[in-house]
Amino acid sequence: MANPIRLFRRLVRQGLAPLRDPRPASRLIRQTARKEWKVLSLSMLSNLFQAAAEGATLGVVFLAVDLLSKPAGQQLNWASKGFLGSLPQLTAGFNAMPRNELFLLLLGLAVLIKLLQSAAMYLGSLALGYYGARTSSRLMAMLHSHILGFSFACASRYRVGDLLFVAGAGPGAIMNEIGIVSGISITLLMMLTYIIVLMSLSPWLLVAALVMAGILSLVQKQLLPLIRERSFIGTQLGKDLSSRITENIQGLRLLHTSGQLDQADQAVYARTGALEANTRAATRLGSVTGPVNNFLPITMIAGIAALSLVLFGSRNSGVLPSLVTFVVALNRLNNTFGTIASSLGSLNANAAPLDELNKLLEPSDKQFRRRGGVPFQSIQQSITLRGVTLQYAPELQPALRNIDLVLQQGSTVALVGSSGAGKSSIADLLVGLFDPTQGKILIDGTPLTDFDLISWQQHLGVVSQDTFLFNASIADNISQGSPNATKAQILEAAEKAQAAGFISDLPDGFDTLIGERGYRLSGGQRQRLSLARAILRDPELLILDEATSALDTQSERLVQQAIDQFERRHTVLVIAHRLSTIVKADLICVLDKGQIVEQGNHQQLLERQGIYAGLWRQQVNTENKTMPQYS
Repeated sequence: MANPIRLFRRLVRQGLAPLRDPRPASRLIRQTARKEWKVLSLSMLSNLFQAAAEGATLGVVFLAVDLLSKPAGQQLNWASKGFLGSLPQLTAGFNAMPRNELFLLLLGLAVLIKLLQSAAMYLGSLALGYYGARTSSRLMAMLHSHILGFSFACASRYRVGDLLFVAGAGPGAIMNEIGIVSGISITLLMMLTYIIVLMSLSPWLLVAALVMAGILSLVQKQLLPLIRERSFIGTQLGKDLSSRITENIQGLRLLHTSGQLDQADQAVYARTGALEANTRAATRLGSVTGPVNNFLPITMIAGIAALSLVLFGSRNSGVLPSLVTFVVALNRLNNTFGTIASSLGSLNANAAPLDELNKLLEPSDKQFRRRGGVPFQSIQQSITLRGVTLQYAPELQPALRNIDLVLQQGSTVALVGSSGAGKSSIADLLVGLFDPTQGKILIDGTPLTDFDLISWQQHLGVVSQDTFLFNASIADNISQGSPNATKAQILEAAEKAQAAGFISDLPDGFDTLIGERGYRLSGGQRQRLSLARAILRDPELLILDEATSALDTQSERLVQQAIDQFERRHTVLVIAHRLSTIVKADLICVLDKGQIVEQGNHQQLLERQGIYAGLWRQQVNTENKTMPQYS
């Protein structure tokens, strides 16, 4: 008896787990359950009705077999049957009915009960489907909001493929969990129904059913840990495969230009092979209970048939209906044991994707972007970096050390230096992607952290070397961040960015779809669209991070003219490698190892004969042309 009891307890514990689990996914299930209590109530009532109908069906089977087993003309006395002792009013009038009519009545009653049971099953399935759809849709929206709510520093810790895997598998895992728990609830009710029927026929024969449950429990005890382990291994392999495929697609240009397409393909094949091997192992484990569950009933029925001669042999009648009803009930109970085994296996297989979902949703180890604060309006005087230090991670060296910098309103400040000197880190701080580890960023004397981050970022324009474009029309990409822009304003921004010419040559002009990440456009065209987007925003602060690096000399000159006009009215921060683009900047800061080592205008820095002057001479010699002189 111990093993069946443990099996029953484990089933109840697993079924009630979402009600007690404090993790985010289970909380979401409970929150949705409270809102969707009507459909859940309908599902519960349908389950109860199905269990009652199942018991009534077995009762009709007993009556029909008992009727057929009695000699013609023998008086019926069903009201005295222990199995139907609770229904004397129903059975009292049966004795007066002709035998054939009574048998047809029982057949009709069986069909009616099954029809009602099927209708209840449909309603229950419908209610559960509605509840699952609501939970799944809420989860998809919640996952999207949750990921977008990460601070940039937090989000950058994840691989894109991992996030896509969890976002794709998470709703399915929730739906599976809901379906499994619902299946467990109806299984419990059916199991109780069959046990009551079996006990009413013979408590001794119930021992046979418990023996079957004990054998299945032992099998499950050995299999479940292995199934769970394979599930976690498969989830990790799936995440790795998803990330690799995503990175390969994102890096198609690099794979093509470096001749690494075959190697990338082989790496994916190796991962799919490992995933296939794990899936096969999981299939071997999951396929064990089916044959065991299929073999046990006939073995037990053979034994029960022999045992029934002893238990029912002293009766003059009732042996056949008792035996038939018991075999039917035992077979149904065996099916519930199979459902239990399947449910427990499914719960353990579903544990891994659900665990990944909970890890992503768990807020305790995440950093979220700042919300709230004073709405930002405009820069009146200056942006000041005071004693700013930035360290991306405790184990890394600081990217910036004690930076003091003032960007006067309407001025152009340029940052130059070798790769890794900290130029882009200053831009990231100003955009709000990271917060200073030490020091402050002040806007007209007010800390940047006091402002609403979204309103501050909506007043920025950023043009970077790594331009991102959406798979949408050119007009939609230019107006990204400026939803109320008119066609005339979009056209004007494109003209200022020297993009109107190539746009007009495209088949659909501004309505041309540019493909994923703008792959249909050249690097220079993508950068000009990004510049047009920034110009359209009319930002308080324009950040140009190698904004003309992908342009030819003629295009760069035209774009630089547009930037020069833009600079007269706005504060501009330029990160430049090509020094010819910043000779007119009001302030040039030279960075080295995260510190500002030189600052001044172009002429002042040349006269100082320091790092900047050396960079200038190097570029002059490299380009083999005379640079303009400024006094």
